Formats: sequence, structure tokens, C-alpha cells
Amino acid sequence: MDSLRTRKGAAAAAAAAAATCGTQHSAHQHPPSQPQQHHHQASAAASSTGAPSQALHGNGGSSAYYSAPAAGPSLIPKVDFSATSSKPLSLTKREQRSSSHKGSLKDGKRSLPRNTVWDRMGGGFNLGPGEGRLLLGLFLLGSVVRLYKIGRPSSVVFDEVHFGGFANKYIQSRFFMDVHPPLAKLLIALMAYIGGFQGGSFDFKEIGREYGPEHVPYILMRLLPAVLGLLVIPIAYLTLRGLQTRPTTALLGALFITFENGLITQSRFILLDSPLIFFTALSTLFWVGFSNENEVPRDRAGRVGPFSRRWWIWLTLTGLALGAVLSCKWVGLFTISTIGILTILQLWTLLGDLRVPIPLLVRHFVARALCLIAIPIVFYMAMFKIHFAILSNSGDGDGFMSSEFQHTLRGHGMEDTFAVDVMIGSTVTLRHLRTQGGYLHSHPSNYPGGSKQQQITLYPHRDENNNWLVLNSTADPERPDPQNDSPPRPLQDRDIIVLHHVSTNKKLHSHDIRPPISEVDYQNEVSAYGFEGFDGDANDHFSVEIDQTETDTKHGGRDAKKRVQTLRTRFRLRHLLTGCYLFSHKVKLPEWGFEQQEVTCNKNPSHDNALWYIETNEHAALPSTSPKVNYRLPGFFGKFFELQKVMWLTNAGLTDRHAYDSRPHSWPLLRRGINFWVKNHRQIYLIGNPFVWYLATFSVLAYFGIRGMLILRWQRGYKDFAHSQVVFYDGVCGFLTLGWFLHFVPFFLMSRQLFLHHYFPALYFSILLSASVFDLATSFLKPKFRLQAVVIFALGAMATYWYFSPLTYAGVWTREQCMRAQWRSHWDFSCDDFLSKDALKKQAHVEGDVAVTTGISTTAVVNELLPGRNAFGEDMIKAPVSSIIPNDPLATPAAAVPGPDDPSTTIMPEDRPEAMVLPPAAQQETDLVPPPARAAAGENAAPVGPKDEAGEKLEAVKEMARNAEERFEEEQKARQVRQAEAREDEIEEYRKEAENEPLKIWERIEPKRKRKPKPKPKPVPVKAPAKKVVIDADDDGEEEEAEVDAYVRKIRAQQKYTDDDDDDDDFNIKNVGKPKLDEDLPELG
Repeated sequence: MDSLRTRKGAAAAAAAAAATCGTQHSAHQHPPSQPQQHHHQASAAASSTGAPSQALHGNGGSSAYYSAPAAGPSLIPKVDFSATSSKPLSLTKREQRSSSHKGSLKDGKRSLPRNTVWDRMGGGFNLGPGEGRLLLGLFLLGSVVRLYKIGRPSSVVFDEVHFGGFANKYIQSRFFMDVHPPLAKLLIALMAYIGGFQGGSFDFKEIGREYGPEHVPYILMRLLPAVLGLLVIPIAYLTLRGLQTRPTTALLGALFITFENGLITQSRFILLDSPLIFFTALSTLFWVGFSNENEVPRDRAGRVGPFSRRWWIWLTLTGLALGAVLSCKWVGLFTISTIGILTILQLWTLLGDLRVPIPLLVRHFVARALCLIAIPIVFYMAMFKIHFAILSNSGDGDGFMSSEFQHTLRGHGMEDTFAVDVMIGSTVTLRHLRTQGGYLHSHPSNYPGGSKQQQITLYPHRDENNNWLVLNSTADPERPDPQNDSPPRPLQDRDIIVLHHVSTNKKLHSHDIRPPISEVDYQNEVSAYGFEGFDGDANDHFSVEIDQTETDTKHGGRDAKKRVQTLRTRFRLRHLLTGCYLFSHKVKLPEWGFEQQEVTCNKNPSHDNALWYIETNEHAALPSTSPKVNYRLPGFFGKFFELQKVMWLTNAGLTDRHAYDSRPHSWPLLRRGINFWVKNHRQIYLIGNPFVWYLATFSVLAYFGIRGMLILRWQRGYKDFAHSQVVFYDGVCGFLTLGWFLHFVPFFLMSRQLFLHHYFPALYFSILLSASVFDLATSFLKPKFRLQAVVIFALGAMATYWYFSPLTYAGVWTREQCMRAQWRSHWDFSCDDFLSKDALKKQAHVEGDVAVTTGISTTAVVNELLPGRNAFGEDMIKAPVSSIIPNDPLATPAAAVPGPDDPSTTIMPEDRPEAMVLPPAAQQETDLVPPPARAAAGENAAPVGPKDEAGEKLEAVKEMARNAEERFEEEQKARQVRQAEAREDEIEEYRKEAENEPLKIWERIEPKRKRKPKPKPKPVPVKAPAKKVVIDADDDGEEEEAEVDAYVRKIRAQQKYTDDDDDDDDFNIKNVGKPKLDEDLPELG
């Protein structure tokens, strides 16, 4: 009874609030010249016209089923739009919402034509007659921006290594494992298949690798994300129009999306983020359309309003889009959360409306559960069904999955030839239960430290080195004990065994020595130890302990808990002397361990990581009638849930640092980007449009500030939320801020690798929010001034986009321009990879005016270089050249030298390959035409000479340049290897010193403020023993003798020698380049 009174009181209060708010709303919207309609009359009028309403205000039904909002703040406010005029609400006819919007149309009373396509589809978009052409214009503009030179560069860029490789495996039907769902990868593979790509012809394994002569339809594959990124532009426009903003506001938001450099860059390559953003935007658009249709009063025929055909279409499309965004990346869960919160608010509003009967409330709930929960789940699982159907063959992703899963793949199954009971003397393979690391494995390679005995690892693939012979602790592999092994007896719980490695004739061994990676007291090294004539020792003995809880008794019965059975029994191996357990975890060994998984003996292991089971079992003495066993193959649901688990664990394990990773707090401020590609003095660097980016971030902060101020004013008794304009903008901005918040804040909870592109879905919502804030800020302006403001902001976005476009399109940029563009110190795109202004001019002169001789005097001028190539179709010369071929029309002084601005700056031998010097004969051959003759003939005249000599000379120059470049790269790689080895030695020495002499280490790390640093003694030149060295210093064919000691001291003082080994070896005259002899040696008599 009390609850009934409470509901009646709430209904009375709601009715009173509705009358008050409806009167204020009507008075605020209608011009003074028009009589204000009564609330119920306006509702009837709205019902007759089907007037659309705001997209997200949580009303949950038609105006007949919800009450007007009470004054007060709410995240997504409820607005009563039943007090509108009898004409459809036009987004350009802003007089219907606020008297400050007069003048939006010339006559102020014009309504949209009825029965247009937009009117038939519903959703409250109400586009004007000219907006279709505006959308077409935005599409064409976006096409130019997104598709401009999409084939450049013609080599692998950033994560095309992964996703291009996945397309390759789809075509080959080879199973792989990725942390992302399959939809976007399937679409990319479909484009590759349509383009005729033959799987296996190109492997995408290296960034910068040219797609080359193999038929790789990389342009067609890049077109898919580019087109999806292009479609985001009109979707953004329609979304803003569905949110009832002005056309100029929607145009500004669409232009911001069009000229956002980060979105452009990400959509031009074979990556997953463009499909993700597309389906995120599409889900938002469909939800806006559904919410608008949901607020239209239902007519008697059921053609509009809740549960009408249009209502069901919008709701179903929203569910399909949510399933698609989730099937691209798990970031789609944030989009589902956004729509889910708004759905809960709608249902909560319906629950509080006493005019909504319970059966109708149940219908609303069931409809939303069906379309927004069931449809996305079914769509998501259908993508994996297709994924499994295509990837039917065994591949390099098998090792991540369980053996049961692996045996559903062609080429990985095993026959039913393995005995159930494991016998003493059986040859077995042991598999780790939890980590999917694979089989217990050994190979003839030793640990570099510790005992330096043979390595024990986990290896994920089948191999002969996985085979182990099970012996009694007293047995010998060549002379088994007949009393224990004949007839063979089963391996039982608490048996003490020795595992003998079949391939290398060594035994599984452990001792009180720390392992090479997990160097902690409770971890012991596990190795394979033994040699000919050695029977082993007690460190080879392990006790079998069957796990009673993990063992599969459903198929093996109780016997599986008493004796070890293939595939069914789970057991641990305890080392007898030290009491530790054979253990493995997700720690990879370095290159010396072939990056296989570490195996140790752990004294305090986690339960799961110490469990093993026998996968294969063979014994020669067993009869053919012995029981057999095999894996139980899982069905679709078993494979589906296992893959989800592996994806989750693998994704959570991506905690290693990356050179260009970043944390979420830096994303709204655009602190740093990602280097995608560098080659041939060009670069692709993922960086956003600072103008658009910072404006979007400011809009988020502005909304939080305004919302906080409104809450404080509401607490002080002000009635701001009684004004429809305040409620309207609070609803629109609150929805977009909620989308930004839920797509951004969850990343703070992740410890995995994160990059700037993870912020792009949140950036989309913040850009739409910036347009909405602009709509609010300019609501008091006349249309002419508002349009001028749109032009100013659009030009700012376009200018910034153009300024950073060389990083987006791999365009030509000078080092000086690059340095000026580094507005923030953390923007780490490398300006050293660009040519200086002078060098670029010289290169353009050389490569743009190339004269080709073909017997007849002709001139071929190449004004534009192909992507990543020079005018001759070859890779651009990067190696520095210090000498010039006399009279060579193609040579310029160090035109392509990266580094100093001055091309004439001397490059030391350790920074470049040896100087390229042609022999005199070759120099004479290249002088085809004397310089005066060329000058007299004019600038455009082609050199005259024999038919083939010019081409041969050109090929010789290019060949020598290529050789110089190769030598330079080899020296760079060798130097990096030496530095890495020296660093490893230094770390190892430091570690040993820390263990043996900790006080000495403390003195080294003590703060410098406690003691003054000792001045370093000046190096005393060591006089080399005087030698007589024969040197031909002036290349005249005659030999001179000179004292070398003074020369050595001079060279050492000037540090003109190299000592790559960092040792104390004697100075070697070979370390000094011969071209330096003439200028460094004293004149010899």
C-alpha cells in the first residue's frame, strides 16, 4: 500500500514537473508572435507529424510513455520534445528550439519536402535538399586526401609486416595466432585474393622491403582501409546532423576528420585501425538513428515510433555494427559499453515512468537484449567460424594452442598408435600443461654461463630432440635391468626414474646452480649431462608425483591416478637431492637459446606451471593388442573458447617496451608519434594534426568545466536545467564525452604495449565533441558570422594538415623544414634522414635533368621521382661519395650525404665506407664531352659520344655507388654488433662484481655530491718503437723511408685512427686511410 502511494506521489510530482517544464520549454521555443500551444495539443501535433527528437537523451519510448525531466543535472538528460510545432523539426530551422536561432533560413518558416529518402529512413536526420550535394563534395575531397599516391611507398610499412603476412596465411590456409579478432584481417585477405595474390610469393617479413617483381596487390589491399577511412567523413557529418546540430557544425566536424593527419596516415596502409574506427563511427550513427526514431510518438498504423519497421531496422543495424567493431579489435568492447550505458539509461527511464505498462517495458528490454547483445555475439562467433574454416592447415601458430586444438588441423594429426600405460623403458614425449610452450626438449648447444652444460628448453613443434627414454634410477640405457624392465611394468606414482635424451645420449640433470635467466635462489638450473662411459649420478634422479585433481579420470578411470597414462595423467617431477620441481614459465631464452622457453627446477613452483603429461608413448615390447589412445578433438565451441583464452593471455603478455610506444596520459597532448617507415631521405611518421588534436582536447576540458559549473549552480538553486537549450547541449556533449571517456580511460588499466593509434577511437568522439562545443559557442552569432568562423577553423585545420603532409605521404622535405616542424621536443621524427636544402637542390638538378644518349642527340627529362626510387628506377644513393668523376654531368659533391648541412664536410672513415675513387682509365672514359662543348651547346643539350659508352659509364657509376653503400651498411651492422657485445660483457662483469664485491659497487653508485670527482689524468702518448716503414707517399712509383713514431703520435693526438676492438693492441698503420697520408705525413726527402 505504501509503495502504491509512493508511486502515485511520484506520478503526481512527475506530472507537475512535466507541466512546468513543458510550459517553460514551449515559451522558450516559440517566437512571441506565435501562440503557445498546450502541452497535450503539442503532443498530438507531434504525433501526427512524427517529429524526430534528440538522439541520446535516454527517453526510451514515445512521448506517450515518458514524463518530462525534473530540474536537475544528469549525465544524459531527458528532454520533452512534445512541445514542438506541428511541422517537422528542421535542423536549419532553429527558431523551433531557441529564439536566438532566427535567420537560419530566409523565410524562417520553410519546412523540408516530405517523402524524401531521409524522411523514409527516419532517424531524425532531416537533411536539406542541398546537403546531399554537400555530402558528395565531402566524399570527393576525402577521396583526394585519403587516396593521394596511395602506392607510395612501394615497400612494407610498419605493421604491414603482420597484417600483410596474415593475409598471406589466409590464402595459404595456414593457421596462425593473433591477439585481434579476424574480421578486419579477413577483409584484407579478401582484397588480396581478388587482386590475384598467390600465397607464399611474398612474406611481408621486413619493414622497407620492396614489393618487387612478385605480384603483390598491395595497392588494392591498402584501398580497403583507405575507403573505410574515407567513409568515416560522411558518417561523422550524418552523426552530427542526427544529434540536431547545424549543417555548418556538421560540416566543420567532417572537415576536421578529413584533414586529421593521424587518421589519414593510419588509413593508407594495411592496418586494422581504419576498419575499427569505421565500425565505431557506424555503430554511433546507427545508435543515434535508433534513439531518434525511438522518441518519435508511435502512430496508429505503427509505421513510426517504437516497434515500427524503421525502429527495428535501426536497432538491428546497431547490433550488427557493434558485432563488427568487436570483430575487428577488442577495443570494440568500449563501444559496446558506451551503447550499453545509454541503453540502461533508456530502460531506467521507462522503469520510472508509471504510464508505461510492465508488458511494454518487458518488450523494450527483450528487443534491446536481442539486438544489442545476441546479434553482436552471434556476429562475432560467425567471424571465428569463417576463420576456422579457412585456416584448416597446420601453421606457425600451432604452438600457442593445446594439442587437442592442434590435431583438428590438417598436417598435425597423429595416429592411434600409442599405448595407454607408460612403461619403464618407453620412449615418450613430455608436454607442459599450461604455458603452451611445447615439449621438453634438448639440443646439442650449451648454456653460455652457469654449468655450461647442454640446454634444456620447451620447444613448441614436433622434433626428434623431444624424445626421452624412461629408465629406472639404476638402469643403463644400453643394458637395461631385466628384473625391472622385462616384462615391462607400468610407470607408477612415486617411482624414481631417469629421463635419458635419445638424440644426444645425455640425461635430464639438475643441481644447485642458478639458471641463466631466472637467477633467484629458489630456481635451479636444469641441463642435459653425461658422456660416454659415465653412468650418471644422483642429480639425474626424479620422482614421479601424480596430481590427483588434474588427472583425467573421466576417460582413464581410477587407474590414471595410480599409474601414468598417455594424455590422461598429470604429474610433477621432483628432483630427489634438491627437492625442486621441473618447471617452466613464459620466459624466453636469448638468441643463444634460440628464443625457446626456459625450463628450470623450482623449489616453490606454482601448481600449474609444474604439471606435465605424456603425449606420445612407444615401447617395442608391448603387443599390438595393447590399448590405444588419442586426443579428443574439440568442436567449434571448444576451439572458440580456447582461442579466446589464448588471445587474452597473449595480449596481456605484450609487456615488452617498444621504441615508439607511449602511455595514455600522453595521447591527448600528442606528446609523441610512431615512426612507420624511413627510406631514401623520406619518412612516414604517424602524428596527428596538432590544430585538430588540441582543439579536441580543449573541448573535452571545456565540457567538464561547464558541466561542473552547472552542477554547482544547480546546487545553489539556479534553474539552468529548466532551459531547453542547456539541456540540449548538455545531452549532446555528454553523450560524446561519454564515448571519449570509455574509449580512453580503460587503457590506463593495461600494462601491455600501447601506441598512439590506440587513442584514435576516442579521438573520433572528441572531434565530434569539438564541433558540438563550436555549435554551442556560436549559437548567439548570426549565420553569416558563424559561417565565417567555420571557414577560419577549417582553414586552420587545412594549413596544419598541409604543413605536416610530407610525414603523411612520404613526401620530399628538407632537414631545415623538418627541424622547424618539431614543435615539441618529444616529436622524434628523425630530421637527419632528410637532405639539407642545398643537397636537395643539387639532387633535383642531377635527377631531374638527365640526358640520355642513344646515338641520336635526344634529351629525357625526369621531373618527378617514383616513390622510393631515383630517376633511373634504382634505389637512391645513400652512401657518401667524397671524390668526383672529372667532367661527369651526373656527379655532384656529396649530394646525397645524410648528416651535416654542409655537403663539403669531411666524413671520417668510421662514419662512411672508403672513398670511391675511379682509376685514371675509367676517368678518361667518362669524359665523353669536354665541358666547353657542353656549355656552348646549351643547358638542354645532350652529350654526344659513342652509342653505348654513356650507358656503360652510367652503369659503372651506379654499380660503384651500390658497392659503396653495401660496404657502408655492413660496417654499420658490424659496429652495432661489437657495441652490443661490449655492452653485454660490461653488464656481465658488473653483475659478477656486484656478487663478489658489493662494497666496491656501492662506492661506484654513491652520489657524486658526497665526494669530488677525481680529475682524470691526461693521456700520456705512448711512444711506439721507431720503425722504418716503406711508404710511397706521393704515388709517384718511388719508395721513401720515414720515421713512423712522430707520425703515430700525431695521428693519435688528432684521433684519426680507429680501434674497433677497444683493446690495447699496438697501433696499426692499416687503420689510417691512405688518402690521409699526403696531408698528415711530413715531407719526405
